[in-house]
Amino acid sequence: MSLSQIDLTNRQRRTLVTLVNKYQQSSEPVTAETLANSLDRDSGTLRNQMQSLKSLQLVEGIPGPRGGYKPTEAAFDVLDRSQLEDAETVVFAQQYERVDTTVDEIDFTSVHHPDLCRAHVRFQRSIQNVSKGDEVIIGPTPLSNLVVAGIIVDSDNTTNTLIIDVAHLKAPLMDGD
Repeated sequence: MSLSQIDLTNRQRRTLVTLVNKYQQSSEPVTAETLANSLDRDSGTLRNQMQSLKSLQLVEGIPGPRGGYKPTEAAFDVLDRSQLEDAETVVFAQQYERVDTTVDEIDFTSVHHPDLCRAHVRFQRSIQNVSKGDEVIIGPTPLSNLVVAGIIVDSDNTTNTLIIDVAHLKAPLMDGD
């Protein structure tokens, strides 16, 4: 079975996303207790779930007093995330407060609609303290200098995605492009 064919349950996906986020923040193994607290689950239940993720070769168990769990390269692949050490950060401003974060992807999902433009913005890490109705600005992106401004209409913590009603898009158009 290829990695793209691994079908995770919502609970497994949320656990794996949380593990990847915590691991990327510290580059250290993440304890079952830390994950259980973040996911509001019992640590024994979480350990059982980690066994199923280990059997899928998505998680590596690290023994010892400083041990815990760390995601494998396959975990990043299954989540369609990159493990870039030197990824460019893209400015994310929420209610005029700047937060440096790494944007994985910006998808415009309704460009064909005459009255609505929505973007799904997926981040490397979980974006905390965002709410429906918050005004946000994302960008400029590293290569095209694209800036997206709009209002959050929804968020998905399992995929680190914000859905934004786009109010303004800006990217420079150069001669010869």
